[in-house]
Amino acid sequence: MNVDTISRTEAEILIASHLNDGRLVEPPSCDVASRLEVINPATGDVIGAIPNMGGRETQAAIERAEAAQPGWAALGPYRRADVLQSWADLMVENRADLAIIVTLEQGKPLREAEEEVDYALSFLRWFAEEGKRHYGEVIPSHKDGARLLTLRQPIGVTAAITPWNWPLAMITRKAGAALAAGCPMIVRPASETPFSAIALMRLAVRAGLPRDVFPLVLGDPEEIARVLMESRTVRALSFTGSTLVGKVLLAQSASTVKRMALELGGHAPFIVCADADLDAAVEGAMQTKFEAAGQSCTALNKAFVHESLYAEFCERIAARAGALKAGNGLEPDTDVGPLMSAAAIRTCQAHVDDAVAKGAELVVGGHALSGPGHFFAPTVLKGVTPDMLVSREETFGPVLPVSPFADPDQAVALANDTDYGLAAFVYGENLKTIWRLMERLDYGMIGVNTFSMTGPPVPFGGTKQSGLGREGSYQGLEEFTEVKYACLGAMGAEA
Repeated sequence: MNVDTISRTEAEILIASHLNDGRLVEPPSCDVASRLEVINPATGDVIGAIPNMGGRETQAAIERAEAAQPGWAALGPYRRADVLQSWADLMVENRADLAIIVTLEQGKPLREAEEEVDYALSFLRWFAEEGKRHYGEVIPSHKDGARLLTLRQPIGVTAAITPWNWPLAMITRKAGAALAAGCPMIVRPASETPFSAIALMRLAVRAGLPRDVFPLVLGDPEEIARVLMESRTVRALSFTGSTLVGKVLLAQSASTVKRMALELGGHAPFIVCADADLDAAVEGAMQTKFEAAGQSCTALNKAFVHESLYAEFCERIAARAGALKAGNGLEPDTDVGPLMSAAAIRTCQAHVDDAVAKGAELVVGGHALSGPGHFFAPTVLKGVTPDMLVSREETFGPVLPVSPFADPDQAVALANDTDYGLAAFVYGENLKTIWRLMERLDYGMIGVNTFSMTGPPVPFGGTKQSGLGREGSYQGLEEFTEVKYACLGAMGAEA
């Protein structure tokens, strides 16, 4: 990489701005015996190392957060909002550096990383304002002379376990809500992308956030999660990741009856009706499938196209996919970045091989790319059937399966035939058909004639085994508050 491309404007607070021969400097030392290397998935190079923390460090972070919670809650929503807004302002000032950090450790093209910075800071701005409007209510009383009311109060110490695919936004979407509500949040970021979290933490402290209100715990995921889940002090946990791990965490939460917000697997269907604008549908499919190399919980995982448009859709999508350039995200002409690991490559290959063996046609791609890094060629499969792995499992890679359908009822049945229910996409013009599909698709979020539907006002979350709770919107704040009811008796009586 060209070290000269990295801005030095905030070098004292951004880990990735401290470079020594292209290697990221380690974060501040702590009392742990080992380090975990962080690998650039585009090159295979070691770009830095982080402390491998465990149970002791996690417990210490819990205790510090517990001590800091009363002071943060007492600060009041307007003062907390000022801190969150200042944090967002610093992210704007350091946008270029933050984007480079994301690209170095996650791999996505730099323009996508810049978009993630904007997306991430938008949650801080949203919750800064939403925290000012987190109302209780006065309830018409069923008891003569009494007054009934509710308050919204901070739930206490909270925690988050965040993924590597959106290393900035998944932190701010959770922490913005918790902090606005008056709760500290302990964050365990993915070991693959820790420097993004470290940069966020340093900016937060500079913005005025007490360090103990937003501590990071880096390292051993199982040991850190065990201590968080067993702690009676940690009252709520937000997790984004696989359904398998989410189920484990949900089971572990039972002993302390924690509030759990889980954003899990996706497996999003993409339905193209007979009257759809084909140009828009093709563009939407490209965006929802190949952004972040398909490594997104809302990524298109199965396309269902009306038989009247099926052949042309497949031809056009294959031409577009075949023209994409996979490469290092720091190179300006890169369209698709790397996958995060060799295991992800194996999953993509297994899904392609299984589909072809069962009768699907490989139109383009279908293989790993040679050279350094974890790259898989953008792939299109046609004639995909429900018995294939790619129809049953989340691929989490740049593999686009396409199937025809004859009528909307068939499309809904095919789309709903899964344990997942996060996001779905529908393209068409007939309002009656669109409305029927929206109501019958068993998914938490539906994008109609658009590939871009997420953002701070959106109650992000799914149905079935795609998770519990919602992030964003006013519902995101509710995940970190308790409703306290009070009955004031005999308020109407004379003194």
